[in-house]
Amino acid sequence: MGIANTIALLGGLGFFLFGMSLLGEGLKRMAGGKLEIILAKLTSTTFRGVLLGAFVTAVIQSSSATTVMVVGFVNSGIMKLANAIGIIMGANIGTTATGWILVLAGMDEGGGFSSATMFSLVAFIGIILYFFCKKPTQKNLGMVMLAFSVLMSGMQTMSGAMAPLKQSPAFLGFISAVSNPLVSLAVGIIVTAIIQSCSASIGILQALSITGVISYEVAIPMVVGMCIGACAPVLLSAIGANVNGKRTALVYLIFNLAGATVLMIPFYILHGIIGFGLMSQMATSMGIAITNTVFKVAATILLAPFAALLQKLVTTLVREKTDEDGDECEEDTLLDERLLQFPPLALEQSNQAMSRMSAAAFKNLERAIGLLDTFDQVRFDKIMRREETVDRFEDRLGAYLVRLHTQKLSDRETRTSACILTSLSNVERISDHAVNLAELAQELDAKKIAFSPKAREELQICIEAVREIAQLTQRAMLEGDLEQARTVEPLEQVIDGLTRELKVGHIQRVQAGLCTLELGFIYNDCINNFERVADHCSNIAVAVLESADSHLLPHDYHQSLSRGVHEDYSRQLAFYHEKYRVTSAAGN
Repeated sequence: MGIANTIALLGGLGFFLFGMSLLGEGLKRMAGGKLEIILAKLTSTTFRGVLLGAFVTAVIQSSSATTVMVVGFVNSGIMKLANAIGIIMGANIGTTATGWILVLAGMDEGGGFSSATMFSLVAFIGIILYFFCKKPTQKNLGMVMLAFSVLMSGMQTMSGAMAPLKQSPAFLGFISAVSNPLVSLAVGIIVTAIIQSCSASIGILQALSITGVISYEVAIPMVVGMCIGACAPVLLSAIGANVNGKRTALVYLIFNLAGATVLMIPFYILHGIIGFGLMSQMATSMGIAITNTVFKVAATILLAPFAALLQKLVTTLVREKTDEDGDECEEDTLLDERLLQFPPLALEQSNQAMSRMSAAAFKNLERAIGLLDTFDQVRFDKIMRREETVDRFEDRLGAYLVRLHTQKLSDRETRTSACILTSLSNVERISDHAVNLAELAQELDAKKIAFSPKAREELQICIEAVREIAQLTQRAMLEGDLEQARTVEPLEQVIDGLTRELKVGHIQRVQAGLCTLELGFIYNDCINNFERVADHCSNIAVAVLESADSHLLPHDYHQSLSRGVHEDYSRQLAFYHEKYRVTSAAGN
């Protein structure tokens, strides 16, 4: 094969791989990011997982990509290992779709209307849709059609470049060398491990079959080897994953090895006894597609009933760490960088991280309030450790969302990400104020001083209001509950007025000699921290409302409230004024 053919082969391979990538990306965009969410959630049974894995893989054109995604799901807690097994099996079946698509590249009809003509027509329609249509759905369809044409053009270019190989003594010698099934198996593994795509390596083999010198004796074990080689990128993706992430990657490897073993050993035993005439025949593009499909479907049918046994095996091989500290590693394994290329899932992970971070922050707030009644050093230390966890969450989640913004996000995804970022900083500040309250409680205990009964009674009113606004904010943020979010602002206004009233009342007590100046400073600091907590809750609630309405701006929202545009606001404001009313600012 000359220089020109070699360059044509490399160029065709480039078009082929780029077309595969572009086709998968276009199909994902047409699905609007829903494929990943469906894959993550609808896997209640092994059979259902097989069907779902096959469908999603057929769309994104890569079993390795699907399995890497699943490793990320299990690693981050979105999916359980038992549910992942069915998807992995289905992914092997779904990847055969590419082989059948590529069969079209070798089909030429009579009458002058060749497959090349058809692909050119598809490309022409695709370019019109992509460049001249404004609707995202039409542009994405154009991208899919262009990708399909690029894929097929690459396939045909490779086939044409490989045609002279049937006259090459070196190539014929190589084919003779790989006639041994084990050698052919090894070649398939190595090629796929390098390319990191079983669909691509099968496509190259289909293009190679145009030479007419590849027999099924070579093609069959090579196809099996390519299925095993597809495990390489998945195993690489498991580096750095937690225990369940590693187990998921191992499932993929064991499944393919077991499938190859239970099918190929009996096949070659029978071939040795009766001799299959098929083995000496020259492989065709369609024959390779059939071989690939039959092998993967048969392996899934045989091994699917043993999914539970497979789970036990990988659980035994990859054991839990006995010294694992959940509180320390939780935020490290929750945000999986593998899912950054799938924005809907990355946001799902971010929401889970936000949920755990807010749970820790609001738990700190509740525990710190409890210390104002009865100080306990053990609980104080737990608050400080939990604050460190909240800080780590803020650092990791903030960096994760910044990296996510380098991906192409829809308008909805951008608003969701912005909401999480706003909530992130405000939740971290709430935890800081909880620490401040805990330190004030520690100061009261160290100095053996306490608020007067009247001061404590009024402070309790403010505490109950802060507890309620914290609960409303958590539900609004984690459930996207807009009704709860709209309830936060009137309560925040009441807390602002309440804290001003309590400060005035305590100044009167200090002036009357009913409270010391030292206690006055501590009391005032407590009130200030409660007020700031309410302010941060308000910021979070407005962010939730903004994420649901792209036209809503914080300044406009607060102005509309002050103008009385929202009827419920006035009603809720009056309700909370009455609920958290201080009867008297003076007293003992």
